Amino acid sequence: MSLVAIGACYLDTILTIPHYPGEDEKLRASNISRRRGGNCPNTLEVLQQLAAHGSSSAPISLNLVAVLPARSSVASRQVQAAFEPHVRMDHCIYREELTEPASSYIFKSQASGSRTIVNYNELPEMTVVEFVEIAGRLGPTASWFHFEGRIPEVTLSCIRYLRKHFPSMRISVEVEKPGRPGLQELAEEADVVFYSKSWAQGNGYQSAEQCVQEQSSLAKKASLLCCTWGEYGAVALSTAVKELIHQPAYTAADFKVVDTIGAGDSFNAGMLYALLCRGNEWSLPQKLSFANRVAGMKVSQEGFAGLHRALES
Repeated sequence: MSLVAIGACYLDTILTIPHYPGEDEKLRASNISRRRGGNCPNTLEVLQQLAAHGSSSAPISLNLVAVLPARSSVASRQVQAAFEPHVRMDHCIYREELTEPASSYIFKSQASGSRTIVNYNELPEMTVVEFVEIAGRLGPTASWFHFEGRIPEVTLSCIRYLRKHFPSMRISVEVEKPGRPGLQELAEEADVVFYSKSWAQGNGYQSAEQCVQEQSSLAKKASLLCCTWGEYGAVALSTAVKELIHQPAYTAADFKVVDTIGAGDSFNAGMLYALLCRGNEWSLPQKLSFANRVAGMKVSQEGFAGLHRALES
């Protein structure tokens, strides 16, 4: 069993600040941390932990497809060191003429609990031609392709290529950014769709239930639609049997919000693990509850280390 995740890989610099500064204001940060980021890399970081510690007898091979600077650059070596050998990176695309990675500068406000992100990325995006070459190598052995909803026109062509040449392939997509055109078309081509609260609200949905119910008439190829809704929890709809499930957000006696960065990516990892490694062993309510637990444990700590503890519950 093999999963291929396609998305951007960032190096994040995270500054914790007392409040958001006004224009021309000088402010001292209380903490700084640096780590590898990006939706799909975050999901793979958590997924490899779950796969390594889970009791499933089905081994899973994890692959990242991302655009990176020169293979010899400091940034690419850092990413390789963070992932290999548990996540294979030999299908990444290296822009040998560039040395700067895609970067995010994240400001976490202690006053509001919110975050503001500034991105920098000069790396040319993956092309359809590049993807076709990679899919030709991976397609015969892969069982699942997971796409970040990025550059939708390119991603749509990639998904349609897989549908034509590898019709048994399972495909999931993230529908996250509310201002990004083309995400609806991606949802309509996928088997599993992960909707964010911000995308749902940006498209007029008042609840997670409304989102997946109304989307089920548009995303007709999908067997499962999931929508996360912050502290309300998450909803999943099995389209084959019209089973709509809500599970509350994870909580514990000593629970408090520490770091929300990557919560959605962790939810996706939990659900992908449940679908790939647990299959019919877990019911849909169990799968959704587990994904919420992984995401909630992520929110209660800095970074992604140790999230395999969700399997102990």
